[in-house]
Amino acid sequence: MLEVLLCSLVTIFPDYLFRKYRQGKTWGKEITFFTMWYELRWGISACVILSISLVTLIFYYHPSTTNATPMFRTVSIMPEQSGRVQHVFVENHQHVKAGTALFSMYDESQLAAIDRAKAKVKQVESEFSTAYAQLAITISSVEKAKGAYLRAKNEYDRKKKLSLKGLNIISASEVQKMADTVAINEAGLAASLANQAAAQGVIESVLPANKASAIEELESAIVEEGKRTLYAHVDGELQQFALQPGDFINPMIRSAGIIVPSSGEASGKEGVQAGFNQLAASVIKVGTFAEITCLSKPFTIIPMRVASIQSVIASGQIRANENLLDIQDRARPGTFTVKLVPLYEGGLDGVVPGTKCIANAYSYHHELIASGTLSTSETIYLHMVDAVGVVHAIILRMQALLLPVKVLVFSGN
Repeated sequence: MLEVLLCSLVTIFPDYLFRKYRQGKTWGKEITFFTMWYELRWGISACVILSISLVTLIFYYHPSTTNATPMFRTVSIMPEQSGRVQHVFVENHQHVKAGTALFSMYDESQLAAIDRAKAKVKQVESEFSTAYAQLAITISSVEKAKGAYLRAKNEYDRKKKLSLKGLNIISASEVQKMADTVAINEAGLAASLANQAAAQGVIESVLPANKASAIEELESAIVEEGKRTLYAHVDGELQQFALQPGDFINPMIRSAGIIVPSSGEASGKEGVQAGFNQLAASVIKVGTFAEITCLSKPFTIIPMRVASIQSVIASGQIRANENLLDIQDRARPGTFTVKLVPLYEGGLDGVVPGTKCIANAYSYHHELIASGTLSTSETIYLHMVDAVGVVHAIILRMQALLLPVKVLVFSGN
């Protein structure tokens, strides 16, 4: 409507002045409601053509959208395992810090597992005492076997030496018997050494491995027991948190509630996501200036700029499944999504995340014009393009004024 009014000032109004002062036709006589379509045909036709051209020019170079929202992320509160709630430590709508305990679940079986793991650790530690005692016994056995072997070996050497003198003091059978005794004692010594090595191996390898395994089992049981108490992982506000002791929580079916982050990009307080018409893809660039007005902060225009641009159109995504995709099923065109951030610090203060907003983006060709690389006609055209942006700025301010009236009076809400 504003564009039509502006265009009528340079088309219909001059045509009327010409009819009145040059041709002598006045309103109410020659020019009436029924004859004006003929008398002012040139002005009306020019107004229609100019209005359509101006609207196209404005909406192409200065796109607008009502699909703008400061979107925020939510974090589901879900335990890793199912269980029944035992204690609830927080309340709904409460602000929590990362690491705050939210609730705990019954954990009798897990406590029993910890007790079993602790008992196993103590059992392995007690086995060390037995193993050291066994090692002492094997060492004693080695010394005993070694002594018996040395005595038998010395006796054998002595008798063999006497038998070699040929005095028939020691018989050959007695020497052979002593040699057999030496072999038996030597085998006993080897067995004792083997037993000592086995006992040493139990102390140095088997029992430490068993103890490490028992400690790892204990730590795993403690970790599993810790999972029965759920903690907040981000700073935020609890929403839809209505747990009571005795409620059953299943991570596959029911979550305990959600946390709305209170800071960072996920909080919805750092920027606004806006979806423009796809025709705006060739106009909107990173750094493009914009303005928004939101329902939660009426009568306010917030200057913004484009911080990032989504490189794809969401409606074009596909996911492989058992059905072939038919393009006609995706007939609805998607939007060109950009992220707008405040031009000044604190620009979004007072804007509630998730609110409905209207956004305008404005083309700005000052640097291109100042570069001196354009022809005179191109320079004039871009000056005109930048100038008509003020029309859209006026429209946005009118929308900011009328938005509460539209919502409260005409929408019935």
